Amino acid sequence: MTALDRLAQTIAARKGADPESSWTAKLLAKGPEKCAEKFGEEAVEAIIEAVKGDRAKLTAEAADVIYHLLVMLAARDVTLDQVLAELERREGTSGLVEKAARG
Repeated sequence: MTALDRLAQTIAARKGADPESSWTAKLLAKGPEKCAEKFGEEAVEAIIEAVKGDRAKLTAEAADVIYHLLVMLAARDVTLDQVLAELERREGTSGLVEKAARG
């Protein structure tokens, strides 16, 4: 099991937990919209660090983005396994072909 799998499991376990028991439970209790907002904020912070070129800060922000992506997905009952299955479905397909297929 990877660190990503363990993180996804931990986030899933926090759904419905007392919001005072963890940051994840508190965020999930605020609803999917707030989870999406936090994901967006973290994504912007990662973009800023990518532009600045600070690899250490970008690494830290990327970890925040991944965490908040998983929280946002959990808020809408989308699992990491579902996302990985979609990536596997796309594997070996040209990005240009895949994008054109979406219309």
